[in-house]
Amino acid sequence: MPKSSTPRERVEAVLRGKRPSKTPFTMYENKIPQCAAEREMRARGLCIVKRDVPAFCTVYPNVRTTQAVEWRDEKKFVRTRYETPAGVLESLYEEAGFTQWWHEKLFKSADDYKALLFFLQDARHTPNYAAFARAQDDFGGDAIFRAGFGLEPLQDLISGNLMDMQDFCVEWMDHRDDVLRLYAAIVEQRRAIYSLVADSPAWIANYGGNVTVDIIGVRNFEEYYLPHYQEAAEAMHRRGKLVGCHLDANCRLLAPLIARSSLDYIEAFTPAPDTDMTLAEARAAWPDKVLWINFPSSVHLRPDSEVEQTAFRLADEAGRSEGFLMGITEDIPANRWQASCRAIMDGLDRHARERPARYAT
Repeated sequence: MPKSSTPRERVEAVLRGKRPSKTPFTMYENKIPQCAAEREMRARGLCIVKRDVPAFCTVYPNVRTTQAVEWRDEKKFVRTRYETPAGVLESLYEEAGFTQWWHEKLFKSADDYKALLFFLQDARHTPNYAAFARAQDDFGGDAIFRAGFGLEPLQDLISGNLMDMQDFCVEWMDHRDDVLRLYAAIVEQRRAIYSLVADSPAWIANYGGNVTVDIIGVRNFEEYYLPHYQEAAEAMHRRGKLVGCHLDANCRLLAPLIARSSLDYIEAFTPAPDTDMTLAEARAAWPDKVLWINFPSSVHLRPDSEVEQTAFRLADEAGRSEGFLMGITEDIPANRWQASCRAIMDGLDRHARERPARYAT
């Protein structure tokens, strides 16, 4: 791979199975503020992962949606109200820096099932291709633009804006038929967008993630997750495109099923000590998949020398340089992100110098 290639081209090359001149380093667009340090790191080869321009837009033509902002002790809360012919639904979240905290999700009781089902079935999706292509062209080679299919249908009920996780667990045991009707509605909506994403200007797309095996179990993952990865992958692969999943939690129990999946890359995989699998174990479990890891968040709190050495060790543990990307997919403490990210890049640069046989020349 030419050393003069752009950060985006280097990431794309690794995703396609090519050997890089050094391990690429990526960060989500909302994890790094625009500033001098960001410009410096982009000049060193940092690639921004842009996820904020969707490949499609969704509207609810028969649902009246309103939002109201509430301030409580200088904290901003957003209440959203959905008025459907089958009932009214409301949610409430708190804005918190790069993320948001849910205080109320749409489901409150079994009385909400009819309104939820109407809401889900009312969704209509249209291409957003021109805006996606324009944003990608305007940004240039320092960013890779990634599309998304949304959460897996069952996962949408667990970690989306529909239900609290605790409510899902109770309803799964007490009212499973009602839950499965919502699941079936989401399945149909996902099937409506597979071709939309595949036909878009994006050539990579994530499908769901944040899967917690303690909640869903191995059998449910096989029954309710794997088939949807397959359907999305078929649409993407027909057009020479790739699909991945944001699997950042404990993956040891799911590893054999993930290996069977049609996913091309495992994104945000977080190695031990933050989860129950090392990078070497993940490489052995998924030898034909690209590992696009999240640098372990706990390590950001350590001295810069340890951060650098961890980056070096992880690149070493990955073995071959093909099919391996280092990324940041979680928040970093505000007082640490600049030093920590520089140290990660230093570790990857040193690894490329000291292990030259693993890299392209």
